[in-house]
Amino acid sequence: MEQTHTSHNGATAAMPGAQRRVLVVEDDPTIVDAIAARLRAEGFVVQTAMDGPSAVDTAQAWQPDLLILDIMLPGFDGLEVCRRVQAQRPVPVLMLTARDDETDMLVGLGVGADDYMTKPFSMRELAARVHVLLRRVERAALAATTPRSGILRLGELEIDHAQRRVRVRSEDVHLTPTEFDLLVCLANTPRAVLSREQLLAEVWDWADASGTRTVDSHIKALRRKIGAERIRTVHGVGYALETPTP
Repeated sequence: MEQTHTSHNGATAAMPGAQRRVLVVEDDPTIVDAIAARLRAEGFVVQTAMDGPSAVDTAQAWQPDLLILDIMLPGFDGLEVCRRVQAQRPVPVLMLTARDDETDMLVGLGVGADDYMTKPFSMRELAARVHVLLRRVERAALAATTPRSGILRLGELEIDHAQRRVRVRSEDVHLTPTEFDLLVCLANTPRAVLSREQLLAEVWDWADASGTRTVDSHIKALRRKIGAERIRTVHGVGYALETPTP
């Protein structure tokens, strides 16, 4: 049952995590039970699935606010689940992988995942990542109702804050919510070098340096979409968005 409390003015308000639905898809009973227990303790409403087909069916029927998705699943894998669920309706996805394989991570980001974690992981970190992803959705919804005016143009790159759309040479480029936020963060100070830690704090609300590889993988995915030459790596420091010389 979802938890609520009454505020001082008599209105009913949701407790942290309350009414937020999380679908956990994992074929290891021990892991899925541990994740579900931790998220329920955080106030989330949780459903679970243990194979690809049931994950897609549950997502369609239950309409979760967030999906935690293992890559290796019976039936069909998590990448296919992600494709099918995202085709039904956009939903933030946290991908889990047993292999520290960057190719898997990039493919996952390419089919619509917003973040990934490599097993083994701490339940504390997983819960923190879930909160971060949901806060990003809330910020995006707020930005849609109070949009920044105008379109930012950096040479052939256009960023439309109001519609959260990106174009390169007048062609639309599909970015995940995380990729869009990462690009905007870099574009806010073009040519300035932002450290991985700064990007983690700004885009992910995550201050732990253990997440810097998440930044690297998202940068690689972003480069594939907008052009590798547009994002400069400063080794040992971070990244900068390149702009045409005036």
